[in-house]
Amino acid sequence: MIENIVCTRCPIGCRLEVELNGSEVLSVSGNECPRGVGYAKVECTAPTRMVTTTVGVTGGDIRRLPVRTRSDIPKAKIIACMEALRGLTVSAPVNLGDVILANAADTGVDIIATRNVSAQQ
Repeated sequence: MIENIVCTRCPIGCRLEVELNGSEVLSVSGNECPRGVGYAKVECTAPTRMVTTTVGVTGGDIRRLPVRTRSDIPKAKIIACMEALRGLTVSAPVNLGDVILANAADTGVDIIATRNVSAQQ
């Protein structure tokens, strides 16, 4: 079976052709850099994604705090991760990198703040 995907590991956006035998990657072609091969293997066997969203803030100088996963999580866990964040509110102050939700959706990956929020005075 042949899968055609676009690599997102660098700005080139190579069009990759991945030959698969079930869940085994037999070959990857079309990549202009070595990162394409690794990307294709992960994308075709166990895809992962970063999750970015916002959560509410009480007592802060902004009302919504941008957050993200510290690293990629399995694509199949995205909905569970978003459900865990739905309705979550944090209290100011918050610092860049603070853990907002530990072990999101049992992935072993934390949700972290991506900016500082000062307490409203």
